[in-house]
Formats: sequence, C-alpha cells, structure tokens
Amino acid sequence: MLIRFSVENFKSFNDKQELVLIPSKRLQKKKDHVIQLDGLSVLRNATIYGANASGKTNMIEAIRLAKYIVSNKIPSKASKMYCRTFPGNKDRDTKFEFEFFKNGRCYAYGFSMSMFEMEIISEWLYEIYPKKDNETMLFERETNIKRIELGNDIQLSDTDEMKFKTYKLDFEDNNKNLFVQEMNRQKKFSTDSKLIFFKDVYEWFKEDLITILPDQPITSFEYFYGDGGIDQVNKLIELFDTGISKVKIETVSVAELKSKLPNNLVEDIISSFKKKLDESVEHDKVMLSLRTNNAFYNLKGAVGEEPIITTIMLEHSNAFDDFEFSEESDGTRRLFDLLDILISNEKNKIYVIDELERSLHPKLTYKFVELFFDHLKENNIQLIFTTHESTILDQDLIRRDEVWFVERDKDNVSKLYSLDRFKERYDKKLSKSYLDGRYGAIPVFKDYLLEGGDE
Repeated sequence: MLIRFSVENFKSFNDKQELVLIPSKRLQKKKDHVIQLDGLSVLRNATIYGANASGKTNMIEAIRLAKYIVSNKIPSKASKMYCRTFPGNKDRDTKFEFEFFKNGRCYAYGFSMSMFEMEIISEWLYEIYPKKDNETMLFERETNIKRIELGNDIQLSDTDEMKFKTYKLDFEDNNKNLFVQEMNRQKKFSTDSKLIFFKDVYEWFKEDLITILPDQPITSFEYFYGDGGIDQVNKLIELFDTGISKVKIETVSVAELKSKLPNNLVEDIISSFKKKLDESVEHDKVMLSLRTNNAFYNLKGAVGEEPIITTIMLEHSNAFDDFEFSEESDGTRRLFDLLDILISNEKNKIYVIDELERSLHPKLTYKFVELFFDHLKENNIQLIFTTHESTILDQDLIRRDEVWFVERDKDNVSKLYSLDRFKERYDKKLSKSYLDGRYGAIPVFKDYLLEGGDE
C-alpha cells in the first residue's frame, strides 16, 4: 500500500511535491475508504484534478519512471526529464521517494539521480515505525564516494554477510543502476534472511505498483478464464448501459487468427506458447493471452496437445449476430479494461491511472468509482488517478482528503495541493465550486477578437 510519494526536479515539478494518502483526522465520513494497516491508516483513493498541461500527467509519469528504473534501467528519454523551467536544474538532483507498506513493514525508499547525465547519485531505504513515530536506516548508498552500507542494527548471518560483501564489491563502480535491483537479480533470500527487505522493495515496485497511461490496455483478460470469471463479467456489464447483454468465449482457428493478425505475429505467438509449454510441468495446463488495443486472444493447452485459441464475442440486445471486441466503441473497450480491477482477486495492488475517464460517459466513470469502493472493501486495493470529470467531485462518493489539485504558477511550475486544506462543509457541492474556480486548477481563458470582428 502506498502511504506517500514525493518528487523533486522532474518535468514541471521544481520544488518537492508530495502526494499523501494518510486520512485527515478531522474527517469521519466514509470510514470504509480507509485501509487499516499495522498501526497506520491509508486511503484507498487519490483523485487528481487540474487543467490541461497543469502537470497531472507528470505526477503519474514520475511514479511510472521511478518504477521503470527500479525494475529495469534508466531510459534514454530521461535525460530531458528534469524541470527545464530553470537552467540550473540541469545540474541539480532529481529525487523520488516512496513510503509504502509491504509484508507487515513500512518502508521509505528513494533515490536521487542526475537526469541529464542519466546517473544514480544516491539511494536509501528506511523502515518506519508508525506506532513509535521513528525510523531506522536499513541501507544507504552514495555513488560519488562508492559508499554502500547497511544500518548498524542489522546483524547478518555468515552466509548473508558474505553475499552482501560480494554484491557490494561488484556494484560499487555502477552508477547506472539501483542496488535494490542488483540485490534481486537472480538472487534468492531465505525467509529468515535479514536482507529480505531488498526483496520486499523490489517486489512492491515490480508487482504491486501498476501504472497505466491513457492509450495503454489495462488487462489481457485472463480473469475471464478463472473460476466464475465470465459470470462476474456478465453481472457487472449489466450495471453499465453499453447495449451488451452477454459476453461469451468462442473458439478461433489458426486460420481465423491469421486473417485477423499479421502472419509473423501469429507465428511468434504460437512459438512463445510452445516455449511456455516446454518450461511447464508435465500435464500442467498452460495459458497465454495476447492483447492489442482492440483485440484479445487466448491460447490454452498442455504438452502434446494442439492449443485451443479463443476470443470474446459480445451479444447485443435485439441484434441477430454477435459482435467482435474490435467492433465495440473505444469507451466500451476501456470499460472492459476497468472491469479487471473490479473482478481481480488479487490483493495489495496500487493502480495508478492517467485519465481514468478516457472515452467514458461521466455516469459510467461515476459508476466505476462507486463500484470500486463497494466491491474491493476487503482487497486492500488502492486507486490513484487523474481526471477532468467533475461529477466525481461528490462528497456522497469520495472524501475531501482523497481529492488533489495540480496547478501551474506564474513561473510555469506545477504545485500539488489537497482539497482538504479548504475545510469545506459536508453539504458543499464540490463540483460547482471547482468549476467556479474556488480551488484553482482550472483553465483560465483570455478574450481574443478575430480580425474583422466587431470592435
């Protein structure tokens, strides 16, 4: 679970900006929006508003980039991602820090880097103790002096001591990668290892934190094939006015698949499936899903069997024939993606979505957020998203401390702030106040008289 995220010197963010998911003590409404952890409470949602080009997407991109660097490497495009509003920022560190809860422990992990040089400057990891209001250092690193060290209170076994010294020696000249990643590169930790925190951090970024851009498919629809998955989809789809009366799974031949996709892509898919079969245990069923922006296919089978290829077909009320997924509107396809979040049985995931409402009617967006709070009460799922959709600004739907605004100031620098600072009444119509400009973070227009117009 995400507790807090901060970023500094990234794109339109110059000074340190913080997104905080700790509930306000003075708000007692909608307690089911709060996840109770060990000595700590966190909100299930953060909704971020702002005008176009205000910096909303930059906040999502900051989280996405940090995740990518932890999981993979520094991408080449990062060299221009420092805040270019001020020339001195080229030589100034960019900093990312996450506070999160994983496997019963609260961590604060972060790193600083030179964006322009694409080099890691420092890296740190602390354990936070909310009940005691203190923290202890687990690991720190400074690349300029080749310092990599553990906290003084960490007593390693002889085996772990030898491992850490070896990894440290191999890595001390590396300023292009993060040590957290190195400690998880094909290295296994025993459950009682004092170094297990490296695994916790890496897995949180790799598996728990999920970032989604507007034009990015969210799911491969594998949940359709779980126990009762298709039944859940059909129950949920009835709640949305899409014209779809039933979702079905139908078999597709290899020839049909080749008629829908380039032949070389089909061959690559089948080759990947066979490779997955070769790696499987005998008699185990193997499944591989393929998802594009407007199509979905699934391959399933076991060693010695021909794969069964399926796709989804959609039945519409009063239509004499079924429809393919690709024939549906962009909004309907987006809705199917979002259903994955509602149906998934996974726990402790953080979905970070840019432009949640893309291609959706305002009422569909409202209904999805409503179902998110209702269906996932026990799953410890967090939803962080940017939006322009003002109908969600409803105190019957969300809490004030779940709403954030991003606004650019006179220096063209983005500032992030919470709605809760305005201390609005519980009966206040937030959407009207927002559109009236009370909270800022809306477009400001200027008059322009076209040539030949009235003077």
